[in-house]
Amino acid sequence: MESTVTNYTTFVTETLARSTKASSSPSIDQNILRQCLGLASSFLVTDSTTNHESGISTWFTGFSRLVDIMVALHARNELDLETVNAASKACSECWTAAGSWRGLEECRARVRDIASKLKKLLDPNGRSYKGEPVYAP
Repeated sequence: MESTVTNYTTFVTETLARSTKASSSPSIDQNILRQCLGLASSFLVTDSTTNHESGISTWFTGFSRLVDIMVALHARNELDLETVNAASKACSECWTAAGSWRGLEECRARVRDIASKLKKLLDPNGRSYKGEPVYAP
């Protein structure tokens, strides 16, 4: 039986491209962005188990692209609190998955890298975004 290889980078790129083409607005649909973020921990597990050579890399690149989009939205003052919360939750879930699955321990450093990018978007207290509390596990 042949297993299907997953690739979070491809999924993110294709999903966002499809949603942008389907929309008359030039802006990113943050509902789609949040759905992609919500799948980060699942892709961490599937990318790394279905593609032992580069699965961790495809997961990290996909997750990083989503956060890069968030940084751009923040710079344009378009980033929604819900999206920040979704990213925070995704980091928490990926941290847990990386600590729970054998062989994924190294991914915790990558989650830390992503979380540090997100932290730069927060208010100076590090716990809120535009005065509203951010999801924290």
